[in-house]
Amino acid sequence: MPDSYHDIFDTHAHYDDAKFDSDREQVVSSLATGGVVGVINCATEPANFDSSRRLCAQYPFFYCAFGVHPEDIDAAGENWLDLTREAASYEKCVAIGEIGLDYHWRKDNSEAQKEVFARQLELARELDLPVIIHDREAHADVLELCRKYRPKGVLHSFSGSAELAEEYLAMGMYIGVGGSLTYQYAKKQPKVAAVTPMSRVLLETDAPYSSPEPHRGERNTSLFIPAVAQRIGEIKGLDAQSVISQAHKNALELFGIRPGD
Repeated sequence: MPDSYHDIFDTHAHYDDAKFDSDREQVVSSLATGGVVGVINCATEPANFDSSRRLCAQYPFFYCAFGVHPEDIDAAGENWLDLTREAASYEKCVAIGEIGLDYHWRKDNSEAQKEVFARQLELARELDLPVIIHDREAHADVLELCRKYRPKGVLHSFSGSAELAEEYLAMGMYIGVGGSLTYQYAKKQPKVAAVTPMSRVLLETDAPYSSPEPHRGERNTSLFIPAVAQRIGEIKGLDAQSVISQAHKNALELFGIRPGD
């Protein structure tokens, strides 16, 4: 790959995660010099809304998404919806997220997860904001709720089939592509990338998690996005910079960000 890239927009990261506590300022400061022009820092419950806002206040190229992650519904408190609505009024909030369903660790609370997810889909509709959706081993229920509420937004780190991706694409949704596409034994992800038009691709890291090859096992940062773009390019017959530039354009369009905001 070339030594440098530009227009990198990371549509899903968690730079307020404890894994960055020892050197957060150094890491984030290195992003801009490495070609990163935008990062959406996704909150997962009201307890980390403030840390996301602080990052946005400190770094002009950072934006926020506020929401309650399905793994965090028990910790969110009784007034989580009011707190999320209040947080979404922040001028650099561009989405409701990270929200969705996760049946990998727990399915016994699936009804509670669906209730929290549905109320946040309603909030996004009320506020006319896109959503950032987490779907882990809950494809049927996520699809059912998306069919009902018809949100605009992105399926983060999409792990479903190509056929499922096509259904979301028909709804006008975007597909988030991260490090898992580059893994040696990835089967579904290359097929999903093949059927997703470049106009609907978003690049993401889930930093500090899900580092792509050849960085797997390392702490992920937005500087590793070119490895994902290169793999998409191999599938689509494009160079990595073309993938990055189109994904940047897509991010601005979906999240309503004007260059220079």
